[in-house]
Amino acid sequence: MPSLVLVYALLAGIVPAFVWLAFWLREDIGHPEPRWLIFGSFLAGCASVVIAIFGEKWIADLARNEALRYTLWAALEEIVKFTVVGVVALRTRWNDEPIDAMIYAITVALGFSAVENALFLLGPLSGGEIAQGLATGGMRFVGATLVHTVSSAVIGFALGFAYYRGTFGKIAAGVSGLGAAIALHASFNLSIINSSATDMLRTFVWIWAAVVILIVLFEEVKTVRPKLL
Repeated sequence: MPSLVLVYALLAGIVPAFVWLAFWLREDIGHPEPRWLIFGSFLAGCASVVIAIFGEKWIADLARNEALRYTLWAALEEIVKFTVVGVVALRTRWNDEPIDAMIYAITVALGFSAVENALFLLGPLSGGEIAQGLATGGMRFVGATLVHTVSSAVIGFALGFAYYRGTFGKIAAGVSGLGAAIALHASFNLSIINSSATDMLRTFVWIWAAVVILIVLFEEVKTVRPKLL
């Protein structure tokens, strides 16, 4: 039953993303964002996967070198997510404090990863390989999902840190944050190419360490205040 497999894959991709979203939204319980805008940002992140898929197919045709291809894929995904955040949330009046950029960036990233994870699960689930599907879902829950989250949050942090600065400062922060996000995402992609089980474990430990750093960044952006003249 192909339709039932699709439903299972979507649930397996979306439910864990909502778990992570609930976790990160707790960082902004003092002044929460409108639920409709959070939901809209999540859906926009889901939809943006379509753009990434077409772009990645085009890159795959052009970039024959594996390392270059994985790096360009990481760059494309971060640019797509950043653009979605800018269009859907950052230009609204609800982006009214430094932490908001991080919240919206993470929400879009989780929407993106939810659909991406579902697509990765379709293969094993449609072939009746439930155990492999569960293993794939678990690995992406602690791996790729966190990479998307942390990478996008780095951009959000940069924008939040420059919240009270002028236009040039915000542009510089966005560019530097995007560069850092691409570097982080590309590093993860390159680390899993032909990697052993030990290498994979080391990579995931590194990603979880990045999550701890992300929690620290949340605390830092909460302290950003306008400069006194």
